[in-house]
Amino acid sequence: MHAPISRYLDAYNRLDVDAMLQFLHPEVVFENYANGELNTRTDGIASFRELAEHSLGLFLRRRQTLLEHAEVDGLIQAEIDFEGVFAVDLPNGIRAGQEIKLRGRSDFRLQDGLIIYVGDHC
Repeated sequence: MHAPISRYLDAYNRLDVDAMLQFLHPEVVFENYANGELNTRTDGIASFRELAEHSLGLFLRRRQTLLEHAEVDGLIQAEIDFEGVFAVDLPNGIRAGQEIKLRGRSDFRLQDGLIIYVGDHC
């Protein structure tokens, strides 16, 4: 796996937003897809920081585990297991302390040795 991606995932798992940002290009685009539909998008490192800091409050702990990856035309597709424990009750019925486990895919694109694109799919 490419070093910036491995280090980004390590920082994500430690809930360390500042460390995550070190591996992101200033013009990073983040997209989150659920069931094939785009539900969240950020453009630039400032809006990524805002989303990442907001997300910290949702989980007591969270972990992404890289299972395998492949690179096609500069897009790194990583199969990921995600698990977490919610810190708060959510409007959709999820309760604080509830665990979540799912398998998904994260797509990454690098530019100038930094991550310029992250696309999460679950």
